[in-house]
Amino acid sequence: MKKLYQYIIKSFLGTFVLTFFIVVFIWVMQFVWLYVDDLVGKGLEIKIIAELLFYTSITAIPMSLPLALLLALLMCFGNLGEHYELVAMKASGISMWRAMRPLLYFSLVLSILAFFISNSLIPIATLKWRTLLTDVQRQKLAFNIKEGVFYKDIEGYVIYVERKGKDGSSIYGVKIYDHNDHNGNTKIISADSGMMTMSPNQRNIIFTLYNGHNYTDITTSDNYKETRPFERMSFKQEQLKFSLASFDMTRSSEDMYKSYQQMMNIRQLSASLDSLERRQVSKQESFTQGFERRWANYKSLTLPEPKKALAANDSLVADTLATDTCHILRWPLLDHYEGEMRTAIVNMAVGTAQNAKDNVAFNKMDLNSHTENINKHRKEWHKKFTLSIACIIFFFIGAPLGSIIRKGGLGLPVVISVLFFVVYYIISTIGERMAVFGGLNMFLGVWISSIVLLPIGLFFTFKATTDAALFDGDSWKKFFQKLFKKQKKNEVEFNTQTNR
Repeated sequence: MKKLYQYIIKSFLGTFVLTFFIVVFIWVMQFVWLYVDDLVGKGLEIKIIAELLFYTSITAIPMSLPLALLLALLMCFGNLGEHYELVAMKASGISMWRAMRPLLYFSLVLSILAFFISNSLIPIATLKWRTLLTDVQRQKLAFNIKEGVFYKDIEGYVIYVERKGKDGSSIYGVKIYDHNDHNGNTKIISADSGMMTMSPNQRNIIFTLYNGHNYTDITTSDNYKETRPFERMSFKQEQLKFSLASFDMTRSSEDMYKSYQQMMNIRQLSASLDSLERRQVSKQESFTQGFERRWANYKSLTLPEPKKALAANDSLVADTLATDTCHILRWPLLDHYEGEMRTAIVNMAVGTAQNAKDNVAFNKMDLNSHTENINKHRKEWHKKFTLSIACIIFFFIGAPLGSIIRKGGLGLPVVISVLFFVVYYIISTIGERMAVFGGLNMFLGVWISSIVLLPIGLFFTFKATTDAALFDGDSWKKFFQKLFKKQKKNEVEFNTQTNR
């Protein structure tokens, strides 16, 4: 048995490692295509790009691990079935359960490892990936002046080059606008031609200009806007040096993203959830108390004395007016007021109601936003366990299904594994969004994909261990023939009873 187990594990591990790195590579390439505009043309060091791709590959593990496990199991047991090795095992008295046992143990160990990856490694990698990606996105494009385009990436200057030489260094029709004084286009340098070179330390770019002029508007004299005085100085050769320090990438502090739920482990999520829930209760109590205080203030307001005399039979109404302003909106009472007084009372009532409505709407929006934040933390807490359970579920799908279809290689197993993974991913995404934004129970929303696929895996396992011909066309044909015969027999018996 040990040799058999070693053979099964050996045939599985190579496929698993290969498929895992292939899936990770595909996810990393998807990231590169998504952010290619942020990476190209900025002169980034190889070290920065490699670091970014490394952290991206780690964050791809939750998607890559279950898919690689499912595909490797399908290919492993598919190859064993295709070469009749499973048949030989069963003929020797080795059941399907015993054949799957070593890989079941491997999947259990992998699920435990997946939990530690989700809880400890993924938050750190996500934090570093997000921070580094933000720094890369903020990074300016590498110094590259184009023909006929005003270049503005050097702080305090705008550079225009009419034409560039084939060598990439010669420039013609140069105009440089100096905006360091923040007075507009008051300093302009114009030259017929020039050369662009880098300093030895690569920290500055040097412009050597030929046959040009320096124009400076004099803005210190009186009435300069009307007279427009300026100075012009000609030169045969002039050298300018521009610092490229602004093109250096600065590394941001990781503290700016540490409060995000994706960057927390279970212990941090639990502490944050406790704090958020207590803050929500405090906000609700504060709003309730504030609303009650405002309502008490509204009730304590007194109405002005009516200008129109009240009839003798209206004494009860007059007493009500003097004691309870809640009746201000009872329109018959307004008949005792005229002109501006009546308008002022109505405006006061409408304004009070509108303020109360706006206050309720604002607090409702704030509480909804706070509730969504709590739901996102709860979702991340549950997702720390979903990867581990997914590995076990995909074992119960991949191993028995591979023995049933009896096809190895990269053909049918790839199609089936991708199909099941896409179903798992779509159900997970929809359930999580409904749990966060749609009011669905959080446990059901996060675990619904596992709840759906686990019975399917158990069904495949049952069929594989009982040697059921699940994908045999003749078996299904006989099944439907029996079903139709039984249905026809029931119809005949029903018609016979009806005729009697």
